[in-house]
Amino acid sequence: MKISSAVFTISSPDYRKCPKDGRPEYAFIGRSNVGKSSLINMLTGVKGLAKTSGRPGKTQLINHFLINDEWYLVDLPGYGYARTSKTSREKWGAMMREYFLHREELTNVFVLIDSRIPPQRIDLDFINFLGENGVPLSLVFTKADKESQREVQANMKAMKKALLEVWEELPEVFLTSSLTGMGRDAVLDNIESINETLKRQ
Repeated sequence: MKISSAVFTISSPDYRKCPKDGRPEYAFIGRSNVGKSSLINMLTGVKGLAKTSGRPGKTQLINHFLINDEWYLVDLPGYGYARTSKTSREKWGAMMREYFLHREELTNVFVLIDSRIPPQRIDLDFINFLGENGVPLSLVFTKADKESQREVQANMKAMKKALLEVWEELPEVFLTSSLTGMGRDAVLDNIESINETLKRQ
């Protein structure tokens, strides 16, 4: 897929305030500081489209970006940032739960996982939540250039093994690097394939 246009559309505090034009949307989410904004900028080819920050927990709203005037890329708040208040975490949880369970336009969730570290319980719990509720998802391992390939592959294998304790069949898996562009074509081609399938329905 070639990205010809990527435009910020709206930031929403509630799924009911998100765009209502029926376009399919692909959500990106992960633990705070997993490299989400950098990945979004790499995928779209627009530097600074999603605001990167050294301060985890910066994204607080549901952010829609219209891609090729055809589909939405949705930048969601990261989870698991310990320095936010309990009230903020509960508010985030309610907002995200409603989005995932009730947003009809949501086509796929790309769950970002830091490839440099072993499986984290918070990631496993979130992935299982989506699976238990029938929300389509894919796994995107980030920062593949930051660690040896041997370590990256070991962490990916460990995550898959942990998921297979619950899952009969694993979601699709992508390995990416925002620095080198690794995985860009694979993720975008996957979105394009899903879009083409939706058009035929």
